[in-house]
Amino acid sequence: MRKPNIAILGATGVVGREITSITTELGVEFESIKFLSSAKSAGTKLQFQGKEYTVEEATPESFDGVDIVMASAGGGTSKHFAPEIVKRGGVIIDNSSAFRMEKDVPLVIAGVNDDDLRNHKGIIANPNCSTSQLMLVLKPLHEKAKIKRLIVSTYQAVSGAGLKAMNELTANTEAHMAGKDFTNEAFKKPIAFNVIPQIDVFTENGYTKEEMKVTNETKKILHLDENTPISCTAVRVPVYRGHSEAVDIEFENKITPEEVRSILKDSFGVTVIDDIDNYEYPTTRDADGKDPVYVGRIRKNIAFDNGISLWCVADNLRIGAALNTVRICKKVIEMGLFGSK
Repeated sequence: MRKPNIAILGATGVVGREITSITTELGVEFESIKFLSSAKSAGTKLQFQGKEYTVEEATPESFDGVDIVMASAGGGTSKHFAPEIVKRGGVIIDNSSAFRMEKDVPLVIAGVNDDDLRNHKGIIANPNCSTSQLMLVLKPLHEKAKIKRLIVSTYQAVSGAGLKAMNELTANTEAHMAGKDFTNEAFKKPIAFNVIPQIDVFTENGYTKEEMKVTNETKKILHLDENTPISCTAVRVPVYRGHSEAVDIEFENKITPEEVRSILKDSFGVTVIDDIDNYEYPTTRDADGKDPVYVGRIRKNIAFDNGISLWCVADNLRIGAALNTVRICKKVIEMGLFGSK
């Protein structure tokens, strides 16, 4: 099997740089690679695998001869370039929300629903960051006991909103400590020493778009019945990196906390830290810069029949974005789903 020609679109952004780094970490094999961005960032020099590359401005012609594009440049950019990539015979693995809920676009977590990749028509969607870590936890439990009802509360780091948001947390904190006035721009409320119960805009049903992403994407990835009740509350917290989630699950069949621990300890991409007698449970610092989804506080939910409650934490820039993108890329290569697919 030949090696693909690869491009990273949005290469100078926070997630784009993570994709670049993880491409090396995971040993992705390729014939050639190019780095693409907006005109504003074009010309930036990048070091990659011992060579210096110049970031190019993305144009339709940039994708001539490119087999796989890993994209993290925003929904508008993806919608603009995806048809050009597909027309030229390429596959785009898109990290934006542009195509996630389109019927003919597979929404994939590597290691969870790899077979859905076979149905791609040139576009593969990477799920929302908070959905991504959740799926690695839920999939093996759903296979064992079948999810009946799901309630998720997310506590999401500012890096999920980009570099501007990270800088605002720093500036807001410094201003607060110095007793100075501060005008927030990245968030609707001050983020320093605060939690904000809004991520993305509100929809007609009172939920935010972020909350509905978790609801709808979970059903699509796990192939749940559309009537499966799922509710999410998404909260922004003053943490730079790492999303946390409190998860309450009601199953069709009985399952014990001991069974959940055993299943998750043997599951791909999951690490269990759960010893409350010794105050061992995962925090965002445990996940920073690491690949696994960390799970703890596993216990019987006393409000649901056949209920389990748990806590999970992951690095949102890795499994929530860049890591899954690169893992999908590797799967596409291994399964021969590029070029003459």
